[in-house]
Amino acid sequence: MAEKERNDANTGKSEGKQGHGKRILLRTFGCQMNEYDSELIRAILTEAGFRLTDDACEADVILLNTCSVRENAVRKIRGHIHQIRHDRQGRPAVYGILGCVATHLKEDILNDRHLNIDLTAGPDSYRRLPELIQKCVRTLYGNSVGTLHCNVPTKAYDITLSTDETYEDIYPLRDSAANAWVAIMRGCNNFCSYCVVPYTRGRERSRSASGIVSEVRRLVCEGFSQVTLLGQNVNSYSHDGVDFPKLLSMVSAVKGLKRIWFTSPHPKDFPDRLIDLIASDPKICKHIHLPLQSGSSAILKKMNRPYTKTQYLALVKKIRSRCPQIALTTDIIVGFPGETDQDFQDTVDVFQKTGYDSAFIFKYSPRQGTAAARLLDDVSEDAKISRIVLLNALQKETALIKNQAFTGTTQDHD
Repeated sequence: MAEKERNDANTGKSEGKQGHGKRILLRTFGCQMNEYDSELIRAILTEAGFRLTDDACEADVILLNTCSVRENAVRKIRGHIHQIRHDRQGRPAVYGILGCVATHLKEDILNDRHLNIDLTAGPDSYRRLPELIQKCVRTLYGNSVGTLHCNVPTKAYDITLSTDETYEDIYPLRDSAANAWVAIMRGCNNFCSYCVVPYTRGRERSRSASGIVSEVRRLVCEGFSQVTLLGQNVNSYSHDGVDFPKLLSMVSAVKGLKRIWFTSPHPKDFPDRLIDLIASDPKICKHIHLPLQSGSSAILKKMNRPYTKTQYLALVKKIRSRCPQIALTTDIIVGFPGETDQDFQDTVDVFQKTGYDSAFIFKYSPRQGTAAARLLDDVSEDAKISRIVLLNALQKETALIKNQAFTGTTQDHD
């Protein structure tokens, strides 16, 4: 949605509300869940009387919704803030970091003199954003937009993790009219040893099935033909006796909806009912993102991934036997602590036997606060690079063969 349209839509809403027409720049980094969270944030802030802008130089408040799953993401955020400050040529603004980095690095963010951040809010604290922003804005601008009041804004923060917050009653303010992200659950209970998500997003809790279906119906009425159901472990969804296969069936029953995607599932939560439903329901896209992480059973155990190489390959075989047209994609980490040449060859073996349509391949880097961070990062950088280069080359070969099979065909994307 263009800035003018957003501001026109908010005309008359800011009077008497917390925002007082202050202009907000919100930029998003990271995963699809962060994209969805930014849509929730936009809805919360516009309802409170703030205006959205895409122009960093005119914004009164600059918010970055962040991801801390990978180390590079944190570095990118730091660089982004410094670039915005450079572009503004010293003009004051309130700067805030939201999302996973806020809960992962906690007070380190507010105390970092180089970043000079004014507010932080974690993924479960977005309802408080208008209050937190206004606390900082009052000391910088007073109550008049563009009128400098004080050079030292008040610091504000809330990084409390909730056991029940799902934002069930907030309808996201979306930019697109094609695909709509729909979060069906929040948090994660898996505690993979390399992952910060349980510490930055809290424990797993699911939204009501009725609330999800109502949101999808509203989306269809607004012109959306496709939804992507989101969760950190989406196929472990469970609420009042409704599990993930049942929820998929309920969403599929919504009239006017054409396509359903979901991400990211976990290999441990794939009952036969779910596989059969994906194979038989024409609305459910024939694609499963099936994270491998490692093909070595020994490394998987260190990662706290509750399956072995043999079990993973058996699941792939079952999925392909029941749904031959399925597209499989994956995530892989190379160079996890203790990964030997033989461990990596196990990954190559699974990679070749599965024949992924695409793969996200990453070098391991320790994440502060995780169990794996206590392990010796003993795989050399050269070994990590050579392993990631090899897997990427194999993936390109596989993708080329798969794509060539569609030469001369017409595919339906309506």
